[in-house]
Amino acid sequence: MTKISKIAVVDDDGSVRDALTGLVRSLGMKAIGYSSADDFVAKAGYKHADCIVTDVQMPGMTGVELLEFLRKEHHDIPVIVVTAYPSPATRARALAAGAAHFLSKPFNGNEMVRCIEQAIAAP
Repeated sequence: MTKISKIAVVDDDGSVRDALTGLVRSLGMKAIGYSSADDFVAKAGYKHADCIVTDVQMPGMTGVELLEFLRKEHHDIPVIVVTAYPSPATRARALAAGAAHFLSKPFNGNEMVRCIEQAIAAP
């Protein structure tokens, strides 16, 4: 039996969250959307996710803070960080914390597919 990958999508923008969960489902994977990093942590979404796609700019905990929290708690789930406001400092901080990929919005759907597939294939 083939394992179905579970991808958590953490974004406060409902339209982006819906588009990403739809893209993930079109790949035959399970997608679970969260409206904030705080909601994701409160619901312990990291216990069930094989990969996380998170926005940076959100009320409360940011996507980079979520990534840092996960690493501090020793959760080695691949994280893809996306942002509409890329800066060298944010990129450096995300990659230093162990982001699998860092993408700027708007991004190409094929690029996101490639990033997700690489993240879940990595040992």
